[in-house]
Amino acid sequence: MRVETFLAASAARLPDKTALIAGETRLSYARLDALSAALAAGLAANGVKRDDRVLVFLDNCWEAAVAIFAVLKAGACFSPINASTKPDKLGFMIDNCRPSAVVTSKRLAPMLAEALAATRTQPVAIIAGGTDAVPGALAFEALVETPAAPVLHGGIDTDLAMLIYTSGSTGRPKGVMMTHRNIEAASTSIMTYLGLREDDIVMNVLPLAFDYGLYQLLMTVRAGATLVLEKSFAFPQAIFEKMRAEKVTGLPLVPTMAAMILNTDLAPGSFPHLRFVTNTAAALPPSHIERLQALLPGTTIFSMYGLTECKRCTWLPPERLGDKTGSVGIAIPNTEAMVVDEAGTRVAPGVIGELVIRGPHVMAGYWENPEATDKALKPGTHPWEKRLHTGDLFYADAEGFLYFVGRKDDIIKTRGEKVAPKEVEAVLVAMPGIAEAVVAGIADPILGQAIHAMVVATDPALAERDVIRHCARHLEDFMVPKRVVFVSQLPKTDTGKVSRRLAAESLEPAQ
Repeated sequence: MRVETFLAASAARLPDKTALIAGETRLSYARLDALSAALAAGLAANGVKRDDRVLVFLDNCWEAAVAIFAVLKAGACFSPINASTKPDKLGFMIDNCRPSAVVTSKRLAPMLAEALAATRTQPVAIIAGGTDAVPGALAFEALVETPAAPVLHGGIDTDLAMLIYTSGSTGRPKGVMMTHRNIEAASTSIMTYLGLREDDIVMNVLPLAFDYGLYQLLMTVRAGATLVLEKSFAFPQAIFEKMRAEKVTGLPLVPTMAAMILNTDLAPGSFPHLRFVTNTAAALPPSHIERLQALLPGTTIFSMYGLTECKRCTWLPPERLGDKTGSVGIAIPNTEAMVVDEAGTRVAPGVIGELVIRGPHVMAGYWENPEATDKALKPGTHPWEKRLHTGDLFYADAEGFLYFVGRKDDIIKTRGEKVAPKEVEAVLVAMPGIAEAVVAGIADPILGQAIHAMVVATDPALAERDVIRHCARHLEDFMVPKRVVFVSQLPKTDTGKVSRRLAAESLEPAQ
C-alpha cells in the first residue's frame, strides 16, 4: 500500500469530514485531496519525476500537509525539514539528496535563498505567500488552485516515500530512507495498539519534520480522524483552550511537554474528552507518569520508545504502568525486539546489551551512506534479512519487558564504574522543585569522567547543595553529581529532544 492511498481512501469515504485544522484553516478530506492532487500535477509539470526528492521546508501549517501528500501523488519522495534549520545545514541537505523541488513559505524563503547561493544543486522553489526572495520561484497558491488530471507515475510500495534527516551525536545529519511499505507497516502497528478511531481528534504541536509529529498526520488521515495542527507548545494555555474547544481526544507528548503541563495550575479533569496521551522521544520519568495519571483521570497513557530508523520499537500496555515502572514495554505488533551481546546473540534476562529490532518498519538504510548503513543494519538470524542495531543499551526482565539503560556512547565511566545517565536523571526529576534534568560525563583527571547535572528548577530557593544531598540519599556515592547547574531550559535539538551532547558542551569548564 502506498501512503498517498491513505488520503484517497478517507476522501472517498468521508469527503465532507474535517481532516485538518491549522489555525483558522479547516480542510475537509475532499479539499485536502483536491489541493494535494493539484500540487502533484504542478510538481510533475515542473520536472518532478518518480523517485525524485522534494524538500518540504515549512512550519506546521496546512500547506505542509498538502505538500507531503502532493509529493507522494507525484511519485516522488518527500523530505520534511524543520523550519528552524539554518542555511548551512539546509544547504548540506540540498546537496546531499539533490531535490528536484523545495516547497517553502515567504517567511522561510530568505533562508532557502541563502542556502541555494552556496549549493551545487538548484531545485525548483515553490513558495507560499510570496516568491520575491528566490528568483524564478513558483507560487504555491497558483499551483494548488489549478485542477489537473492525476499523475500516472507507476510507483509501487517499495519505492522511497520519505527521506528524513536525523542528527547523530557528531557530524552531519544522515538521511533515513523509509519506503511506503515501511510507513504502512509502522502506522498499522501503532494504530492497532492505540486503537486510533475515525472519531478521534488529535492535537499535534510536534514538528512535522520530527517523525513522531509527522506520523500524527499520516495516521489520522489513514484513520479518517481529525488532526489539529499547531506550531509549537510555547504557550500551553492557548493549546489547552484549543483542546477544549475542539474536544481533542488524543495528545502526543515528549517529556519536556509533560514537564510543562505538570508545572501549570491545571485542575484534574480539565480535558474531559481526552481519551489518550502518548509519549516517546525519551522515557517519561515514573514520577511524571504518576502525576499525569492524577491530572488526567480517565485518560489512557501510552509510554513508548522508538527511533527514526524504525519509527517505533516498543510500547508499554497501559495496564502495566503500575507494576512495570521504568519499562518502555514490549515490542509493538508485528515487530521483534531483542537484547544482544557484541556477537549478536540474545542475552539472558537482566543482562545489559544492545537493543536489536526486526520488522517491516525497519529503514531501507541511510541515503548514500553505506558505511553508516552497514553499521546499523547487520545480518540477522535469517539470510534474507538485516536487523537494526539501535546503539541503545537495554535489559529485559523475566517477562520480556524492556528497560532503557542509555546510549552506548552516553555511558559515563567514573571511578572505574559505569553509570547510566538515565538512572541519575530519574532521581533528579523525582526531587520536589525540579522539573527537568540532564546528566553528562565531563573529562576529569582524577575520576576519568565526573558526573555533572543540568536542571530546570521550579523552586527558586533550591540550591546546588540541596540537589547533591538529595542524590546522595538515593544513589550510590559514585553516581552522585559532582556539579549541578541551574538553567531556565535544557538544550534541545530542533525536534524538541533534550540534547545530552549540547548539555555536555555547555557543562565543559572554560579553557
